[in-house]
Amino acid sequence: MAHSYKALKEEFVSNLSGGGIAEINLVTLVAPSAFLLWSALQCRRGFFVQYSLAACVTDFMLNVGAILIAVTLYSSIPILLNALLIVPALALYTTPSSITRPKKPASALHTKANSDLSPGQDRLNPFPERPFITMYRGGMMVITCLSILAVDFRAFPRRFAKVENWGTSLMDMGVGSFVFSAGLVSMRPVLKSHYTGRAPSLSARLYSATRHSLPLLVLGFIRLFSVKGLDYAEHITEYGVHWNFFFTLALLPPFVALFQSLSSLIPSYALLSLLVSGIYQAFLELTTLKAYILVAPRTHWLSQNREGVFSFLGYLAVFLGGQAAGQYVLPRDPTVTKLSSSMALQRRHLLVHLCSWAIIWSTLLHFTVSYHHGLALGVSRRLANLPYVLWVLAFNCGQLTAFCAIETFAFPGVHRVSDVSSEKSEITKATSRILKAYNRNGLFLFALANLMTGLVNMTVNTLSTGTGAAMAILLGYASILTSVAITLDAWDISVKL
Repeated sequence: MAHSYKALKEEFVSNLSGGGIAEINLVTLVAPSAFLLWSALQCRRGFFVQYSLAACVTDFMLNVGAILIAVTLYSSIPILLNALLIVPALALYTTPSSITRPKKPASALHTKANSDLSPGQDRLNPFPERPFITMYRGGMMVITCLSILAVDFRAFPRRFAKVENWGTSLMDMGVGSFVFSAGLVSMRPVLKSHYTGRAPSLSARLYSATRHSLPLLVLGFIRLFSVKGLDYAEHITEYGVHWNFFFTLALLPPFVALFQSLSSLIPSYALLSLLVSGIYQAFLELTTLKAYILVAPRTHWLSQNREGVFSFLGYLAVFLGGQAAGQYVLPRDPTVTKLSSSMALQRRHLLVHLCSWAIIWSTLLHFTVSYHHGLALGVSRRLANLPYVLWVLAFNCGQLTAFCAIETFAFPGVHRVSDVSSEKSEITKATSRILKAYNRNGLFLFALANLMTGLVNMTVNTLSTGTGAAMAILLGYASILTSVAITLDAWDISVKL
């Protein structure tokens, strides 16, 4: 890459100050808005039951295309884009359903009404697949993969790119959400071990964590050597000279395995998250650590990679916050009977719990950043400080609340089923195949997206590319990535990284 062009690329993503949290919320609201319209088409028209080419294209346009134009063409008018998705959905919900549902025989109704007296409850998975989590994680992967390439084009607003030191941006939230969602689903094996009463030892947890970390370390070194070898443009203040996001991801499993040993002393992962981020923030404020990270000369390995090394503590807190959400989102309440009223009550409790934590994290965020009623701290993704952690936790709990509320309204059968086959059918009906595919192989697709982003940047002068050409490239990129995701899912392939 020519030196002058490399310098221009680095300047294009440097010294940015981001945008407002309200705008970020409106832009990312497009994902649940698209889910609302997708749900209306599915539950009122059965549009995606027979997954034809038209259904696949519509699925792509709603759950990938809408997000793409939200961060590009409609970036200045997200309210209009949300309205274009929500209004047709509401219109569909006001029309009679065209789906014919066969009536159940009286004997089946009688059996269901008395099923809470039978021993069939244990046939249901105590940790069921949650469609709203699949849709949330799938949407998060889509916007992350789209943004890492779109940021290199002028069609992507600079206020959405990662900030230099202080501020908030869409991509700053993206990296935090990636870690949060990983923490959320990582609670499944932990909860299963508690459920079965066979908790693994510390050595077994560390061994398993190391196995998960090795592929990520390999990806991290591949990225490091390719960036240096190809003289690729890089933003040093993002993670450092040698560090990258894959190294951060690789270090999380071993540290989380160690923190699980504290669960007997501190059973709340939310409290653990606050302790880690709070202690780290205290060191930032009471020592010279903050100045060291922001302005120290890069004279040795630690100073060269200080952003990646110390921000890891913030990402660890985000991961633990994700685990805190997983504690109450993933399991099915074993005390709930199969009466639909009891199951509906459990779902209401889940919604209240999610909403409550979104409010709690938001309140703590306001306290830390407020100049009049709080600590007057700034949000910094570079430091991954306490306000950044709280912002990520509040945002993602809010997103989960929105997706859960839509699923509860549109597909009540998901949480009211009383047998395994019905539950599987309801889950399939309530889940987009494209977002399911993104969720299934998210880390592999993220690595592939990084590779494709590098190929595009090595072959296309993105800085001089017009909006029309940029959108064509991004649409092609999104289509290829989605095709790979769908193909892997159709072939029942899960790439474990």
